[in-house]
Amino acid sequence: MACALLTFAFTMSKTVLVQDYMTKAPHSIGVGLTLADAKNMMRAFSIRHLPVLDRGELVGLLSDRDVQLVESLSDAKPEDVSVEEAMSQAPYTVAPGTPLRTAALHMAEHKLGSAVVLEANKVVGVFTTVDGMRALAEQLTPR
Repeated sequence: MACALLTFAFTMSKTVLVQDYMTKAPHSIGVGLTLADAKNMMRAFSIRHLPVLDRGELVGLLSDRDVQLVESLSDAKPEDVSVEEAMSQAPYTVAPGTPLRTAALHMAEHKLGSAVVLEANKVVGVFTTVDGMRALAEQLTPR
């Protein structure tokens, strides 16, 4: 019965795309701000990933794990550390029309928590593992 349900749930008439489940118009942060600024923004908006922009262009990604890592260092104060110093400089990016399966497989293989969604070099969304779980739950719901 469980196998039949899974087969039924994943038999879709259209390809599911990243844009179907991404978080649209995500919050972002400027490259010159501090980790204290980022932490406050993450807390205020209940988010874990911030695309980092420099003059509107994506230059990195800051996660709550990056912030926690810096905070764990005894001599580092979030007010004194810039976002640029703590961010990942080469975030995984996808287009909105990327098949969800493609993005999910890449994220799983590389143990990534998110993908920044770009369209014409502008950040239009973020796709996270939470978004992936929402997609999975929806696909597993009998219709």
